Amino acid sequence: MKKNILLLIAPVVLLLVLIAFGYRLAPTAPTSSVEDAKVLHVNHKTAVKPTTEGNWIRVERTTRSAGDYSNAAPQPIIDYALSLLGSPYQYAGITPAGFDCSGFITHVFDTHNIAIPHSSALQASEGIPVTKAEAAPGDLVIFTGTNEKVREPGHVGIVISEPGDTISFVHSSSNGGVKISKVQGTRYDVRFLEVRRVL
Repeated sequence: MKKNILLLIAPVVLLLVLIAFGYRLAPTAPTSSVEDAKVLHVNHKTAVKPTTEGNWIRVERTTRSAGDYSNAAPQPIIDYALSLLGSPYQYAGITPAGFDCSGFITHVFDTHNIAIPHSSALQASEGIPVTKAEAAPGDLVIFTGTNEKVREPGHVGIVISEPGDTISFVHSSSNGGVKISKVQGTRYDVRFLEVRRVL
């Protein structure tokens, strides 16, 4: 009887000893591998990141209110995007010699080691949604294509305005190449679908 009780208690005691001495039951990755990992969003305040071993660790977001997707600062991305103003439009283009809208997004973010797919439909599923009022520099703004009655992603740009301001964005348009446009008070307001936070 005493032997059976000891067999039942021993694992519990061992577990308590391990916890008391700070042993972790699951391995974690070195900090450097976590820093480079993308985030799988859980909610507006926390996220989980994959480690190289395939584990996930929870990360508290402390910067932007609606997310922290890549730990990249938005200003260098905005500065680079604006340096491409005037680049021509080219269907399926993904270089400064010519961009389509999603190719422009892919190129700009790829230059800063952030993988964004080359498709407005796929870009519309990146990151997390935020409201128009929360739109901040580096967010993606998603629109329909030229036919606003088809309520599917067809155009995308990078927000350059501050939260609460009229949304300004830089994008590659079939009418003028890489340029800056506004949402409110333009046809883009009718075509607007959502804002996605990927930074």
